Amino acid sequence: MSDSATIVRKLWNYCNVLRDDGLSYQDYIEQLTFLLFLKMADEQTKAPFSRPPIVPSGLDWETLHRLDGDPLEVQYRHTLEELGKLPGTLGVIFRKAQNKIQDPAKLKRLVSDLIENEQWMTLDVDVKGDAYEGLLAKNAEDVKSGAGQYFTPRPLIQAIVEVMRPTADMHVADPAAGTGGFLLAAYEQMKSSRLDPDEKKFLRDEALRGWEIVDATARICAMNLLLHGIGTPEGESLVTVDDALRAKSSEHFDMVLTNPPFGKKSSYKVINAEGDAETESMSYLREDFWATTSNKQLNFLQHVRSLLETNGRAAIVVPDNVLFEGGAGETVRRKLLMECDVHTLLRLPTGIFYAGGVKANVLFFDRKPASEKLWTKKLWIYDFRTNQSFTLKTRQLVRSDLDDFVACYKTKHRQDRVETERFKSFSYDELMARDKASLDIFWLRDESLENTDNLPAPEVIAAEIVEDLQAALGQFSAIAETLSIRGSPAHSKD
Repeated sequence: MSDSATIVRKLWNYCNVLRDDGLSYQDYIEQLTFLLFLKMADEQTKAPFSRPPIVPSGLDWETLHRLDGDPLEVQYRHTLEELGKLPGTLGVIFRKAQNKIQDPAKLKRLVSDLIENEQWMTLDVDVKGDAYEGLLAKNAEDVKSGAGQYFTPRPLIQAIVEVMRPTADMHVADPAAGTGGFLLAAYEQMKSSRLDPDEKKFLRDEALRGWEIVDATARICAMNLLLHGIGTPEGESLVTVDDALRAKSSEHFDMVLTNPPFGKKSSYKVINAEGDAETESMSYLREDFWATTSNKQLNFLQHVRSLLETNGRAAIVVPDNVLFEGGAGETVRRKLLMECDVHTLLRLPTGIFYAGGVKANVLFFDRKPASEKLWTKKLWIYDFRTNQSFTLKTRQLVRSDLDDFVACYKTKHRQDRVETERFKSFSYDELMARDKASLDIFWLRDESLENTDNLPAPEVIAAEIVEDLQAALGQFSAIAETLSIRGSPAHSKD
């Protein structure tokens, strides 16, 4: 068995041992992240690297791995707590870190058998990265933990990045980075050409940026990037732990690739222009937004547009409600179609996301210079949903399922697109003539409505029903909140 296969097998086997003790995949990956980072930082101080230490003495790997029993567990807790107070990549990975391994004997085995015996810095990047990605995929499947929402199906990411084609000289961002799938795929595409040393350094240290609001997910993202050769343990973290929507970014990017978290409500409270806390609607008051709304997806769509350089390009995953919702939704769609070139919409099937029942799409658009003329001349819609059936158990999405979409997209020559059964174009005037400028457009006949043999699996149908009910309940809640606010004393005109 090869060294790489041995390491992968050891990672999996030990994960199963700890799961018997009640640890989730998420817990295991977190502990692995902490220990791998300490070991890699230690390796960097020795030949052939011989770099100055970045982990303070007394909190380093040498101090930790020599211990056993209760002293090891005590030192490990102390190490996690102290490193979480530091800046840079260290602070991101260890922020609010906790030991989840209650048995000191199992912690010792993880430290000594799995981590200490390998030279991780010299190990092939594909081996480290693939092993880590495999654990993340299993974690996403572990739906009881709820972590699946941070994991976008890799075949979908690959197809999106393939048509977007980021190049090695670009600045690329993901404001909802999750575990780093889009950033990793962009990196693989960007490094595929021949690069000189300066270009390689730029790609490693500056080209990619991510934001992630959840500490545990941010640390996994940061480690995932490091294991794939992106960034350095001693450098500034390429992942910022923050709510990306909180304020207008001072940075702008050539490309934004993102799948914001599902769910409609924003959870961050802001102070409005009068100095009052908007605790009821929980909206973001930003001068660069076209509409103030508590709809998180609409806010992310506006934020992505704001992040782009002029002529910058974006691909963002959005749920169906972004395509048809009235009020702020209509305002955002009309402004987006007017001020950007919204050229492509990929309608996704259900059953491909780990968060069940999600009806989602990928919206592709380019930010354009300020102008009185409209920029969207024609929107091309690829219907990958109608008469398509996927499940996470019996028919998972694979990259080849998206071959036809990639071919139809015609990355280099969009002007040469031709209509097919699944790929249709709609003019700006046609879109404006629709109720609320809705982009929720279908034209294929749904065979499942005519033949019960073609119905999706029961769990898919149940998940879709739950999703629809939750969406309806969310809309009713928003109406109730609005009515409550208007009827409160603070909003009376007396």
